[in-house]
Amino acid sequence: MDARINPFTQLNLAEGDAHIIRNAGGMAKDALRSLVISQRLLGTREIAVYHHTGCGMVTFKGPELKNLVKSTKPDDATCAAQVDAIDFLEFSDLEESVKEDVKFLKESPLILEGTRITGWVHDIETGKVGTSSWLVRSVVKPASPRLLRNSLVI
Repeated sequence: MDARINPFTQLNLAEGDAHIIRNAGGMAKDALRSLVISQRLLGTREIAVYHHTGCGMVTFKGPELKNLVKSTKPDDATCAAQVDAIDFLEFSDLEESVKEDVKFLKESPLILEGTRITGWVHDIETGKVGTSSWLVRSVVKPASPRLLRNSLVI
């Protein structure tokens, strides 16, 4: 969702090489509906979870955001009920969030067996993209476009 990131440029992809699903925090749970459609109807067999440093999702707690929304409409019970029903999926540890998203997707019965799922962190300041240290202990080059064709980046 972050406007500072252009996944096509970062990963050297051409239009049509990959499906890009963007949401606040790049959260897999929030993208599951689109992932199912992409896999079952469009043939996607590779998923790259792609988070970034400087993510706004680490700057708040869900209850604080809910109270902020409700304070703008203090007499609106419908607004309060709707915002209370939202899980904002905030997190405090960037690498852990990537790890949890990869685990969630690998364990989901909605994701096709045999799907290649990887986790990546984009450093906003340096522009480097690397796998999380729990996968590989060094920064690596982004996957080649051939590897990512017909894949999905969230």
